Amino acid sequence: MLRISRMADYAVVITSYIARYEKNTHSAAGVAESTGIPLPTTSKLLKLLAKNEILDSQRGVKGGFILSRPARLISIAEIIESVDGPIAITDCLDGDRGCDLQKTCIVQEPWQRISAAISETLNNLTLENIIQVADSKKYINRFISLETAR
Repeated sequence: MLRISRMADYAVVITSYIARYEKNTHSAAGVAESTGIPLPTTSKLLKLLAKNEILDSQRGVKGGFILSRPARLISIAEIIESVDGPIAITDCLDGDRGCDLQKTCIVQEPWQRISAAISETLNNLTLENIIQVADSKKYINRFISLETAR
């Protein structure tokens, strides 16, 4: 099964939450409470996302975290890579790792094409796309609830 790490998933949840309320400055405690992600994990990810220039951190009484740029300019690939490193579906496609079978492997090229397609999709998917889908689902669910209540 192909799967991103739990930490990368949490990073997407955290940045999506911050993007939804883009004009606000967010504390680690507030993000943790709103997302349901434990505070130590939230704090760790916020620092990592700031280090990787996805978020900006501001110190002081009105400090906290904000997006480093508009949600439409932050890709999901960028968030995942900031936590998990390069997106590669097999070890042989990760530049730092090798494989004992590389010289004779007949599936490396197809895996490269699949990995490239996944990377392209994640690079084209932005935080703005994520929050638009979430907001439209919330609107649709609210509409359905109102209709069934009638």
